[in-house]
Parts: sequence; C-alpha cells; structure tokens
Amino acid sequence: MASDTFSTPQAASAAGIDPAAPILLFDSGVGGLTVLAEVRTLLPDAPIIYAADNAGLPYGTKTEAQIAARVAGLLGRMTERFRPRLVCIACNTASTIALGMVREVLEVPIVGTVPAIKPAAALTKTGVIGLLGTEATIRQAYVDRLEHEFAADRILLRHGAPGLVEAAEAKLSGEVVDFAAIAGAVDTLRIMPHGERIDTVVLACTHFPLLEEELSRAFGPGVRFVHGAAGIARQIARLTSGQEWSRLQPDRALFTQHAPVARGNREMLARYGLDDVGML
Repeated sequence: MASDTFSTPQAASAAGIDPAAPILLFDSGVGGLTVLAEVRTLLPDAPIIYAADNAGLPYGTKTEAQIAARVAGLLGRMTERFRPRLVCIACNTASTIALGMVREVLEVPIVGTVPAIKPAAALTKTGVIGLLGTEATIRQAYVDRLEHEFAADRILLRHGAPGLVEAAEAKLSGEVVDFAAIAGAVDTLRIMPHGERIDTVVLACTHFPLLEEELSRAFGPGVRFVHGAAGIARQIARLTSGQEWSRLQPDRALFTQHAPVARGNREMLARYGLDDVGML
C-alpha cells in the first residue's frame, strides 16, 4: 500500500545517463528485497545493485550518530564505485536518521522511506494504529512530526521490535521463524492502553512485510497492514521516467560480510533476480 517517501524534487534528466547505470538499493539486510520486488514489477529492465550492510545489522539498536556515519560513508563509497543513476535507501531507520546527511554528500537522486502513518490514518476505522519498527525508528522526531501532521486525531501505539528483523532474515534464509518473537511484539502492542482496538498496523521496517502472514495470524482477523514498498517503487519509476535501460551483466547482491553466501542464500537471492553475489 502507499506510504510517505523521501525523494529529490525532480526526476533526473534522461540526457547523459548511461543506459547501463544501475539503481542502487541499500538496506541493512534483506528487508529491502520487499522494495526490489515492487521495482521489478514497474521497471523489469532496470539494472539493479542490491547492497546490504549485514555487518552493521541490526541498525535499530545503534545510536543515531553511528547510523548516520555508517550509512553516509557506505553510500559515498558505493556511488563513487558504481555510478548509480539513483540511490534508494530501502530502510526506515537509515532514512529517518541519515537521509539529510546523505543528500548533502551525494549528487544523485535519492529515494528513502518513512513510516506510512498518513495512509494508516486514512484507513483506520477504530482510530487506533499500531506501529512496528526498530527501536531507533520509533523514537525519531520525524515520526513525531508525521503523527502530529497526519494522525493527531488518532491514537498511535509504537513498539520497537528488533526480534522481527531477525525473524525476517531467518525466514528468507529458509530457517525456522521464531513465532514467539512475533507473538511477543503483537502482545506488547495489544496490552498498551487502547491496544485491543488496533485495526491498522504500520510496518515501519522493510523487513517486516516479509512476516505479514505470521503477523496476521498473531493479531487475528480484522487487522490491516500498511507498508511503503509499492510507493517507493512508484517514486523510483517517476524519477527515472524516460530513461533508457540496458542490463549488460547480471544484477548483483553485495554484502559487507560474507555470511549470507556461506549460509546458502544464493538460491533465495536468485528468486529476486540477483544472480551475482559478492562482497562490498
């Protein structure tokens, strides 16, 4: 479903852009694959580099200074190396903390994502919205501003759920999902004042849509989920409208540490069209 997104104000001019220049999708782990899937639908010919800072995972337990420095440093080096036509920060935590700094450094269009509070406020019937994110995301002033602007007449209940990041990573790796972590996150929201009336939940981490089936089971019937993947893909398509595409090599997945390849994740990545796996 649609969400709020950060982006540069205008689409990059098609003139002078190398057709083989990739879109660079960046996340702390595999959560950004939910965005990649939507981008594939709209831009099937776009060359993609998917970069995961799994050596820094999880972002949600780090300080704002640590996240900002890490994200800006990594994206600075990657844009110099890969010359992308556009960078997508497919991570709520990194976007709400580091986007401003990154925009000061990079000279390419940038799309980020923030919690989809605006569409959730429009959807809720009971007026009570749950928000699941990382610990770092839920405490950001930007989330406060979104709540004030779009959900001032709603009740927004927030919970930082780092265990869901681990569960999503495990699920994509073919491992057993720890349903206790999912049930625990849901129970924490439900026992908050008015939590029994939650009918709409913002999945404020790109990892979390991977667990929508499990979350739906834990919440029970009558709860809808809102996340930003489709909206981010539409913004990327808008910013690259009119540009030519040429895929000269297989799309790549790059990691900051070797573990995903060692765990046999190549098959999973190939399902997302990422046939070349390596390290940054």
